Amino acid sequence: MASNMILTPKEQGFYFPAEFAPQRAMWLSWPHKEASWPGKIETIYPIYAQFISLIAEGQRVCINVANEAMKLSALGYLEKAQADLSQIDFFFHPTNDAWCRDHGPAFLVHKDSGKKAIVDWGYNAWGDKYPPYDLDDVIPTLIGGKLGLPVFHPGIVMEGGSVEFNGKGTLLTTTACLLNKNRNPHLSPAQIEKYLIDYYGVEHLLWLGDGIVGDDTDGHIDDITRFVNENTVVTVVEENKADENYALLQENLHSLQKMKLENGALLNIIELPMPKPVIFDGQRLPASYANFYIGNKYVVAPTFRDERNDVKALDTLQACFSTRKVVGLDSTDIIWGLGSFHCLSQQEPL
Repeated sequence: MASNMILTPKEQGFYFPAEFAPQRAMWLSWPHKEASWPGKIETIYPIYAQFISLIAEGQRVCINVANEAMKLSALGYLEKAQADLSQIDFFFHPTNDAWCRDHGPAFLVHKDSGKKAIVDWGYNAWGDKYPPYDLDDVIPTLIGGKLGLPVFHPGIVMEGGSVEFNGKGTLLTTTACLLNKNRNPHLSPAQIEKYLIDYYGVEHLLWLGDGIVGDDTDGHIDDITRFVNENTVVTVVEENKADENYALLQENLHSLQKMKLENGALLNIIELPMPKPVIFDGQRLPASYANFYIGNKYVVAPTFRDERNDVKALDTLQACFSTRKVVGLDSTDIIWGLGSFHCLSQQEPL
């Protein structure tokens, strides 16, 4: 390679670790946009604070806030949730919205030195659906500056909720999202694959099709299929054949059954139920048990006041995590924002 060309993260030895790898911190952007939870934003804070309180037992929690007033409001909820405030750091980084999985930093680790770097992908609020998003778009670079980490700028749109990793070189995503013309219309599928390989440090790509009904992100992977270890995924399935998610989730399941990992092995697949439909104000919401966050001590999973399936989902997930306790938190109000705990968070590896 010519000496005047910048080496990609992969060429420099960086890769994106799996979420189940040890973490230093979880990053969040404190929710404040009422239009994301019309008429309900006040109802989400107690559960959101419980989420933070749990994760803070095992690692730091870093929260982007706009100003001192937002920080004080956040502290009030966190104190009520009995969070360990010594584990929580606030950063004065104003945001447009709360979805840190998609606008937050993609943390890379060097495979030899362990040094970290950040990828600042472009962010356009899921295909320019919810402008403005100028504040969200610069969050990764602001965090890189605060932490003193190098920041890579691929120059294309990519969201953290659209990609899933096993940490050994395999990346799982969906055509519905990454190949949507509202993201990178100038790029071919092959070009998008090259960006994924170069900037996430992976070598093997697996493509599923559509996401669940009601998902305004055009099919994020974190609502359907997640790695729980290097060779195992949980994937949601709908048992009601009359439900509009049934066929598309069966198609995803059948696709997964044919897929192989970077080492040539078939995926180990564990089926996760779907909750009964969550409908608010006449709208089908993207409720899914797959939108859990894997922390160092706890796996925090959304529940939806579905007595049968909530228990089944939590039991299924607990069987996947022998060293972590799976905790369900009621996400019925949070999902009105069209996302849950995984969508709201982004992990920073150790």
